[in-house]
Amino acid sequence: MPPKPKISKDMLIDAAFAVARETGAENINARTVSKKLNCSTQPVMYHFATIEALKKAAYQQAEKYHTEYLMNVPEDVMLGIGLNYIRFAVEETHLFRFLFQSGYAAENSLLEMVNSQQLLPVISAMQEAMGLRMEQTKEVFVTLALFVHGYASIIANNSLEYDEAVIAAHLERVYTGAILAMREELA
Repeated sequence: MPPKPKISKDMLIDAAFAVARETGAENINARTVSKKLNCSTQPVMYHFATIEALKKAAYQQAEKYHTEYLMNVPEDVMLGIGLNYIRFAVEETHLFRFLFQSGYAAENSLLEMVNSQQLLPVISAMQEAMGLRMEQTKEVFVTLALFVHGYASIIANNSLEYDEAVIAAHLERVYTGAILAMREELA
């Protein structure tokens, strides 16, 4: 029986995630990942048939990290999730680009994303905060997502400075308007 590998698949995924976080997903390769773990490139090739498979595994870890980041809201869920999304683009620029500008997302459209299992915790928290039905919450989410993602993308690509007070005021107007519009449609 061959000896157990000292470098596990999870360790490689963690290292690839760290590379994506520090220098960008485009830098995930056998050499950079093995360097993180102070090992040869052999464990990378043993556990992953391709570097693409390793990048997809690192992407899944980044998605989980992002969801936890978004959900860390103390009070106003609606404002908190939106601000966290934008703050994520500021604090985790490389991961933001990996998640939303690299083409690795499993969903091909915003509507697919809204209906994905990965987004269910966010949508559920928003539904509870707004007191709307799930389908109505998803409609409001789409409006907010377009606004928040635009802000975050502009910031992540160094075209806008982050000013939380200004962004919070804009975001509050957008989500208040989206909720009011949804309630008017129901009346």
